[in-house]
Amino acid sequence: MTASRAAPAASHPSALSRDQLLELYYWMRLTRSLEERLVNLYRQTKVVGGLFRSLGQEADAVGSAFALERRDVLSPLIRNLGSMLVKGATPLEILRQYMARGDSPTRGRELNIHFGDTERGFIGQISHLGDMVPVMAGVTLSFKLRGEDRVGLVYVGDGATSTGAFHEGINFAAVQRCPLVVVVENNGYAYSTPVSRQTAARHFVDKAPGYGIRGLQADGNDVLAVYQATKEAVDTARAGEGVTLVELITYRRKGHAEHDNQSYVPEGEIDRWAAENDPLDRYVRVLRTQLGFDAEAIAGIEARVGAEIDAATDEAERSPMPEPRDCLVGVYHDPPLAPVLWYREGVRSAVDSHERPQGWGTYDAR
Repeated sequence: MTASRAAPAASHPSALSRDQLLELYYWMRLTRSLEERLVNLYRQTKVVGGLFRSLGQEADAVGSAFALERRDVLSPLIRNLGSMLVKGATPLEILRQYMARGDSPTRGRELNIHFGDTERGFIGQISHLGDMVPVMAGVTLSFKLRGEDRVGLVYVGDGATSTGAFHEGINFAAVQRCPLVVVVENNGYAYSTPVSRQTAARHFVDKAPGYGIRGLQADGNDVLAVYQATKEAVDTARAGEGVTLVELITYRRKGHAEHDNQSYVPEGEIDRWAAENDPLDRYVRVLRTQLGFDAEAIAGIEARVGAEIDAATDEAERSPMPEPRDCLVGVYHDPPLAPVLWYREGVRSAVDSHERPQGWGTYDAR
């Protein structure tokens, strides 16, 4: 059994080029600016359903996803937008999805970032806390059984570690020595429940030895520390040495969703984290003072992000609303030919006679 330990202190990872160091800032800036745009749309009632922010947590999603290779797979949660962007999701897709447009990835049938693309390496999340751990245990077991050089990464919040699904999934993956990285985002609250009210453990990483797996802990607001810890865990999994639990210490500066006023948070706590531990501000200081990048390089990334989000917003605003019949896309292989009572009047006769009404065609997921 390997004891838990802290990850190395952040420094310039030798494996990252200067372009990649700037790219980390691009992904964090894109994540925050895209969510800020979604807030504006939400207040204009153009977002359907809830809006879930990752303000203050951008470094943990971006840094961890950046440690994966293209062939690897991750499973995000609602505050891991940055990880999906790193793996290839586009701002346009995210905007259309939140706005429930007809050309969104789920054709307006799901909310926020509940969609996946196995070709790009991200699997759509399940809202129930912890449930993606056993799913990703199964996915990574398939990698092992097929002899594929691939790794899986699954995100859970601190609250999810109190669920049976988390325990069963991580225990199964540990026993089977699956190539899996389990990232626990310790952001202080599970909705309104503080960490101290849901576990007696001093640190979540302390749970790792109980499963017989390695444990690492890193500063989740330091994108380089996150990258280094996750890269070590990914390398361990790829070498056939099984599961690693990575605890990232971060902070959720917005409520569970945009409607949550955070009345349960002690006065001044959010402001302290914003002033002292903002992941973007911290990384800009590193880029400028330690890595030698000038203000022009930073400004160039911010201008690029702004232009990309403006263009994506304009295109998403032009996107059509869903067609009613799109509710069946991807549900059945083809619309049923047998009588179905809930079809509108005037269609049943055609269904009963095994004739397709004009315009039905074949339903597929394209």
